[in-house]
Amino acid sequence: MSASGILNVNKPTGVTSFRIVSLVRRGSGAAKVGHAGTLDPAASGVLLVCLGQAVRVSEYLMELPKVYRAIVHLGVATDTYDSEGVPVSRGDPSGVNEGDLGAALGTLVGDIEQTPPSFSALKVGGRPAYRLAREGRPAALAPRPVRISRIELLAFPNPEVEIEVECGKGTYIRSLAHDLGQRLGCGAYLRSLVRLRVGPFAVDEAVRPERLEAAFADGDWEGLLLPMDRGLEHLEAVALAEAAERDVNHGRPLAGGLPAFGHLATPNGGQRCRAYGADGSFLAVLRYDDRGQEWRPEKVFRSAS
Repeated sequence: MSASGILNVNKPTGVTSFRIVSLVRRGSGAAKVGHAGTLDPAASGVLLVCLGQAVRVSEYLMELPKVYRAIVHLGVATDTYDSEGVPVSRGDPSGVNEGDLGAALGTLVGDIEQTPPSFSALKVGGRPAYRLAREGRPAALAPRPVRISRIELLAFPNPEVEIEVECGKGTYIRSLAHDLGQRLGCGAYLRSLVRLRVGPFAVDEAVRPERLEAAFADGDWEGLLLPMDRGLEHLEAVALAEAAERDVNHGRPLAGGLPAFGHLATPNGGQRCRAYGADGSFLAVLRYDDRGQEWRPEKVFRSAS
């Protein structure tokens, strides 16, 4: 059976996320390789690459909170909202003080509506928005809800603003930079971006591509794999007896009153938990069904025997 697990890769600037995925696919020989959320080529930091059965947990990893360190340049707005774009307006940021900046950043924290950049991979009529923008037909993308848990001001050597941002799924830091410039009335773009963390996966623990390539050449790359349940620690865990394990392996639901679930708080519909087999290995993600008062297998990671 081919290896399954997660690689925490420190993607460098100037390299696409898909190039890193291709490196892993080629070096590992794995039939299934995928990512859990891309980074723009100009950004660096944590890129999670999933192999084998771990590809099936990527949707859960993408739900994890993320932490970024960003440098925003005030005084210029670009069409891409970052340094790769063409300037579309200019303003004078010299009058912006730290109080103005703090007030503007405060309006961007919380559950907010954010408009994605027209240069993004979001689909419009089946085509990526960035392709339409490059053809001179930028799409008017609809605002969508995102959660920004905190923004910490690290430094302000005007006209540059260094911040740390903790946010949820779907947040564009490029849009945050653009919106900051709009609120300050001088325009702004994202000059640099580092993804410091995705859930428990930190950039300080990430492997660089050159180390990864060396590991593939030496044949010891599997030692860099993290277990596929590493990013699911926020879900409660249950240990199943052999009979219940067999039921889950065959896709059958488990009664909510089983002793294995006794330590869980009263579940809500849609609540998930991690299930482990009698030997302690990760077995499945279960989801609670209110109607049947039972836990249904949502993802099973070991084949039925």
